Amino acid sequence: MPATASAAKFDHSRANEYAQQSRIALAGYDACHELAACMLAAAIGSGTRAHVLVAGAGGTAQEIVTAGRLEPLWQFTAVDPSEPMLALATSSIAAAGLAQRTTIVQGTVDALPQGTTFDAATLIGVLHHLTGDAAKAAILDTIAARLTPGAPLILACNRRPYASEPLLLAAWAERWRMQGAAPDEVTAKLGKIRQGAEPPASDDAVLQLLADAGFEQPLMFFSSLFWGAWIAFRRPAL
Repeated sequence: MPATASAAKFDHSRANEYAQQSRIALAGYDACHELAACMLAAAIGSGTRAHVLVAGAGGTAQEIVTAGRLEPLWQFTAVDPSEPMLALATSSIAAAGLAQRTTIVQGTVDALPQGTTFDAATLIGVLHHLTGDAAKAAILDTIAARLTPGAPLILACNRRPYASEPLLLAAWAERWRMQGAAPDEVTAKLGKIRQGAEPPASDDAVLQLLADAGFEQPLMFFSSLFWGAWIAFRRPAL
């Protein structure tokens, strides 16, 4: 399933609830984004100029809001194929005072002009929405082609098939109940999360996808139930 097809499920209804629901579905949502910004700053160098590609920026644009506050010299290109999700992101970026530092692109990364390169990239909350290893590999390949050698990538996604870890799945349901959801609501929420989602099979599968796309030195820095976040670096050309 290509990125544009996966984006279709993020319609106006789902976009409008995204900011709240994502923070329930991912315990530590804000912490993950804060650490992602810190990892990028540590890798690039605090106080330096950088142009960061944010693939799948729609929704909260939390990657840009958080990193933009930390590093005032960074510029961003926000890319997302979902118009409703990108509209929300644009509002968040403007509210944070980052509109002048952000280029908004509705579409996919491979639609960016050839020859455009970036000093870093993020792909957060996207990979598990792409069906099949080919689609997952394609987006990582496309991002890698637009990164300078040695540039860092933050990759964060659900990993492991949901049915493979029934205890984690049950704990996920309890988190929704903790937030006040009734039993039928919990069932509906879990069904929506699993609809069209196909996480990588394991941590090793994530590492293999990164390696195949030309990334090296992967390091996990955050984990929460099914979710994992890594930093990896674009392998220099031989």
